[in-house]
Amino acid sequence: MRMRRGAPIAAVAGVGAVTAMLAGLVTNTASAQSRWPGWLRWLQVHPWLSFVMLGAATAGLTALLALLDGHRTEVQGHDPTSRRVDAADPPGAALVLRSLPRDTTAFTNRTAELNSLVRSVRVAQENGEALPVHVIDGMPGVGKTALAVHAGHILSDRFPDGQLFLNLNGHTHGRNPVQAGEALAALLAATGVPTHQIPVSDDVGAVTEARAAMWRSRLADKKALLILDNAASYQQLEPLLPGGDECLVLVTSRKRLAAHEEVVLPVDALPPEHAADLFVRLSGRPADELDHGVLNELVRLCGYLPLGVSLLAARLRHHPSWKAEDLHERLVAEQDRLGELRAGERAITATFDLSYRDLTPERQRVFRQLGLYPGTDLDAYVGAALGEVSVVVARRHLDGLYDDHLIDEHPGSRYRLHDLLRDYARGLASEGDSMDHVQSVQRLCMYYLSALADANGHIVRSGASVPPPPDAPRQVETPVLQSRADALNWLENERANILACIRRANSLSLYDAVMRMAVAMAPFLRQAGPWDQAVGLHRTAAGAARQVGDRQALAHALAELGVVRRFMAAYPEAVETLNEAVTQYDAVGDRRGKADALNQLGIVWYLTADNADAARAQTEALTLYRELDYRLGQANALADLGMVWRQMSRFDAATEAQSEALSIYRELGDRYGEANSLRDLGVVHCLTGAYDLAARHHHEAFDIYAELDDREHQAYALNESGAVRRLTGDIEGARAAHSQALTHFTELGDRFGRANSVRLLGVVERVSGDAHAASRLQEEALDTYRELGSRGGEAASLSELGATRGVLGERAGAIEAFERSLEIQRALGDRCGEAELLNHWGKLLVSSDPADAREHFQQALRLAQDIHCPLEEARALEGIGRCDLVVDGPVRAEDLLRTAVILYRRLGANSAADDVERLLVSQRG
Repeated sequence: MRMRRGAPIAAVAGVGAVTAMLAGLVTNTASAQSRWPGWLRWLQVHPWLSFVMLGAATAGLTALLALLDGHRTEVQGHDPTSRRVDAADPPGAALVLRSLPRDTTAFTNRTAELNSLVRSVRVAQENGEALPVHVIDGMPGVGKTALAVHAGHILSDRFPDGQLFLNLNGHTHGRNPVQAGEALAALLAATGVPTHQIPVSDDVGAVTEARAAMWRSRLADKKALLILDNAASYQQLEPLLPGGDECLVLVTSRKRLAAHEEVVLPVDALPPEHAADLFVRLSGRPADELDHGVLNELVRLCGYLPLGVSLLAARLRHHPSWKAEDLHERLVAEQDRLGELRAGERAITATFDLSYRDLTPERQRVFRQLGLYPGTDLDAYVGAALGEVSVVVARRHLDGLYDDHLIDEHPGSRYRLHDLLRDYARGLASEGDSMDHVQSVQRLCMYYLSALADANGHIVRSGASVPPPPDAPRQVETPVLQSRADALNWLENERANILACIRRANSLSLYDAVMRMAVAMAPFLRQAGPWDQAVGLHRTAAGAARQVGDRQALAHALAELGVVRRFMAAYPEAVETLNEAVTQYDAVGDRRGKADALNQLGIVWYLTADNADAARAQTEALTLYRELDYRLGQANALADLGMVWRQMSRFDAATEAQSEALSIYRELGDRYGEANSLRDLGVVHCLTGAYDLAARHHHEAFDIYAELDDREHQAYALNESGAVRRLTGDIEGARAAHSQALTHFTELGDRFGRANSVRLLGVVERVSGDAHAASRLQEEALDTYRELGSRGGEAASLSELGATRGVLGERAGAIEAFERSLEIQRALGDRCGEAELLNHWGKLLVSSDPADAREHFQQALRLAQDIHCPLEEARALEGIGRCDLVVDGPVRAEDLLRTAVILYRRLGANSAADDVERLLVSQRG
């Protein structure tokens, strides 16, 4: 691959070099002051030939570049996902059913198609062959989805690892086809992948590739069934195809999708006799009561399409007094009225019209409103909001429309319109007042804002502000959410519909609704992700705020965008966005908003180890929170400031700030904040040698995180606990804790946390004697820290890498790592890290240059005593003692070494103390 890419580049470079040379020759061709060597002199004698060759070379270079650019464009043109995210484009979300939709009663005999499909699957499985993609194509209303779902139910036992159904909206009027990246995110989440682990990026092409790779890996050894309904093109569905040979994919599409590995099952209109049988079965009339001539004419007028036949039969069933002849008369009259339509359109639309006109005026209105619904599926609460009726009435209407075959039922008491019926309902609605569309979306937004306020009451932290419900003119009925689990489940089910509603509101210039719904969705998307979806939402909200000149709303949108950018480890973008949010909050005099944005800025600067800026931001935020008497804000700023002080080795200040934060969190009953402060206090106690207290705090924090089902912070607590275990001699306990944390971080997609686990495992491997494994782990962690821009992590890994290289005898590489780490440590003000590094460096030099080693240990000792870090103090004393032992013998070294032993014993670092005591005994011998 590299050679293929390099060849065109080499060609361009070669032609460019020739061109440059010829240009030089032409420029100097008239010069008589020098004689050119060899064959070049011939060109000097024939200058016009130089011009000709220059022109040819330039033309060749231009053609080659055009060819390469055309090839690149062609490749990009084949990838519909290669574009970057449009900042003004509202986000979308795909809805995946984790089980198959209900098998329809309207399904009729498709024996040939079913037998072909089942036989193909059975033969492939029995022969151990890869299952091909099966594409079911045909015209609208012919029953493609019904066939796929029916086949899925028949084959479900062969695919015990799950059945998934995804509507790709390939031909849904008024809705964009589902993008591959969006569909992959929904599929990954549906199969149990935590949303924090799903890859995110602004580059749509890159993130689609990453998600597709994860999806293929996820199903590599699974037997699962996937129905991709309503596909627009092969390019749309290709990234969604599983990697496992034992997964069955059924695709439905109105188009003939071409791919060499697929099995195509074309579905035509029903044979006349099957269409008649379906009509008889659904009409509820005995076959001998129906005139067969009239019956055959009825199904012919429906175009033999199952959808039309079902609707027509339902009409007869709901009118016991009618005869088939009555229905035929009405259908002929309806088709005559639709004479301007094509024959196929006239057939299906006539059946729709008959069914619609048979509804009561109130139910007709409900059906029209469903045509304006921007979401994928709906329940009775959404139906009530659309129709301006009670939930009881809405449920009655939806059940009635289902009985009339005008809507489909999905699991969980939810409903969905067939695409053709959606188009028909939308057309009916467009014939009325144009304001109906706007008002319907406004009512939906009002409903979702009310329901989101209830959900946020369960998921927003104690003491934090919950986005308020709308000022509704009447009470809005919302689902009863009794717990955090209920709220998260409702939000996940409605995610795609809410985002579709925001998209529609934005297209109708309902900017106030867009801004308010973005605020209301922010807490959920912060926690649940995927974060690129949140980025799209908050960019849309920011665009809406700019449209109406609402600087307050713009500040909110920018602040949320900055937070999500932090989650994505896009730190420069996070700083830029949050700084703009601070400016906007200042402009409108919102001190609480400004404090929140400063607090988030401080966190970003802490993560990038810009400690001075972090401390300044948190101090300013704390001052504002105290002026506002906002206790949760005070606790957050104190906790975050404590982490900055700890990172700067100001342990007393860190303990004071974190202890005050802990007190406020407990006063507010904020368990999450309490756990965070306990964990960071444990880190400080570990650094100051209070290992028992550190272990207790970490254990308490872990228990609270487990109670909150917060796996990410459980992993952080495990890493801190593992460090204490290692320092107190429990190497296997440390390895187990870091390994478990690594698993959590990997599953959650937290790259920074994962890098921490890898680095700490590297330390464990070094102290347990496997320096080669330690070196590999530190290199991996170092690469990640550098990619994330984490200078603190980079410095810590370089320090450990230097120590590991020293064990391996790679002196030059060790010193190089130490020098770079020391440069970063001093720039960050991390004196504890600097002391640890100097001790590592001194240890490297003891045998070869004890005087230089002693100087490094003495620097470490001064730092450790200044910041009250007893472990590094003991290590420095031990190092100085070992240097004196080499230079002057045991007499001068013994006191220093015994002092080191006392400190090690006091800390509980018994393994280090034992090593020094063995050294003392050996010297006496």
